[in-house]
Amino acid sequence: MQSELNSTPPPATPNHAPLRVTVVGASGYIGSNLIPKLLARGHRVRATARSRVVLEARGWTEADLIEADVLKPDSLRHALHGTDVAYYLVHSLDAAGDFRSLEEQGAANFAAAAEQTGVKRIVYLGGLIPEDVHSPHLISRQATGARLRQGRVPVTEIRAGIIVGPGSYAFEVIRDLVNNLPVMVTPRWVQSKSPPIALDNLLNYLVRVGELEEAAGGIFDAAGPEMLSYAELLLQYGERVGKRPKIIPVPVLTPQLSSYWLRFVTSVPTSIAKALVEGLKHDIKADSSELRRLVPQNLLTYREAVDAVFDIERRNAVASRWTEGSLLFRNYNPNYAYYAKRAQGSALAHASALAVWQQVAAIGGDNRYYYANLLWSIREFFDWALGGPGRNHGRRDPIAVRAGDTIDSWRVIDVDPPRRLTLGFGMKAPGAGVLEFEVKPEGAQRTRITLTAHWHPAGVWGLAYWYAFAPSHYFVFNGMARAIAERAYAAEHGGKANDET
Repeated sequence: MQSELNSTPPPATPNHAPLRVTVVGASGYIGSNLIPKLLARGHRVRATARSRVVLEARGWTEADLIEADVLKPDSLRHALHGTDVAYYLVHSLDAAGDFRSLEEQGAANFAAAAEQTGVKRIVYLGGLIPEDVHSPHLISRQATGARLRQGRVPVTEIRAGIIVGPGSYAFEVIRDLVNNLPVMVTPRWVQSKSPPIALDNLLNYLVRVGELEEAAGGIFDAAGPEMLSYAELLLQYGERVGKRPKIIPVPVLTPQLSSYWLRFVTSVPTSIAKALVEGLKHDIKADSSELRRLVPQNLLTYREAVDAVFDIERRNAVASRWTEGSLLFRNYNPNYAYYAKRAQGSALAHASALAVWQQVAAIGGDNRYYYANLLWSIREFFDWALGGPGRNHGRRDPIAVRAGDTIDSWRVIDVDPPRRLTLGFGMKAPGAGVLEFEVKPEGAQRTRITLTAHWHPAGVWGLAYWYAFAPSHYFVFNGMARAIAERAYAAEHGGKANDET
């Protein structure tokens, strides 16, 4: 692929000696993809996020992992100590309420901590700003960059628009729309133009500007080689997957109304889809000439960038967590939605984590599912009638579980005793599903059991399937969690206790 041959940075050279780099917001989309690039470049990398557990799941054995929160200055000072270049990749795109004040406070804390710990430079990823911008999130992105520059540490800001890569929110909306809707009634902003950029191109810019002293203090637009309307993005993606969606722009659909119906046709979180739509009302122009001069590279066209996405997914090289779209959990089908629809149930058990885990590990087979077994049996019958494995009851061992096991019609994808069991849905359905059990101690004889269902719909029928079962999700998953909590208590104490949800 061109993205590998021409865009991936080479190993560090004497002219670009390895740096001590800290990435704040490493668990996010860009951070998760940037860390491997920095490591490959030979830099000493410290990855920070609010949860170390999330960082550990990334498998970055060569990076230092540290918990840090931009709203907790003490944690920032610890994370930034001894840093040459600090990447600020924190945003509140999926936050509600007064996210702007939170973002500005986080930026202020970061700038102060960078100054106090002797950081030499900050690299910040912002967004391209259209004229007459009204989007609260884009305004906040702009304000965050300005707030970082109020400190004494030089800031290099890269501004990018639509990022074409697996897991990019803007790209996944395009993928879901094309896969799910043969006919689209769209707002007029579908004709607004912007310069999409391939993920690999953007990552190369971020890596290289951190190494170039000449980039210190600059604000640079990052853009691909084309200006394309949103309609053109949809149609060109359709060409690549063999679909020809019909797009009908109408004047009555406002960005606000558009964000509502996007909730039902895409798996991208609603708050994020709304923020994206708000930024598409105007043409977004970019002048990337200065950045191209500083960091020459082969810029992929949109079609080439889409092909690069498919190549990455075929190689299962997506850097982000499995719940964010690994092909393994989408039945190796790139036409299934990248982001999952989710339902959850939880209960607090008055028992040890080991007692709770023993109930989780023994699920299925003769034990069945502890709750609403009639509903499970009905679903299994219909699957069997359609030629599926729904009536295949049983398991290798009544209490022990390991990756690769079959439990009834489920397959064990991952097991991490006594913390987590992940099952892949095996019955016939228009999409791919995962059911995860998480066991988390919350004190002496208090353990939280949480069940989370992840559903990657296959087109409009996959969405219809999810919404048809949605009313039962709260009932079933909370009931299962309560039943596991009660059984754990009974097994450990010889009685039944009321659980707390």
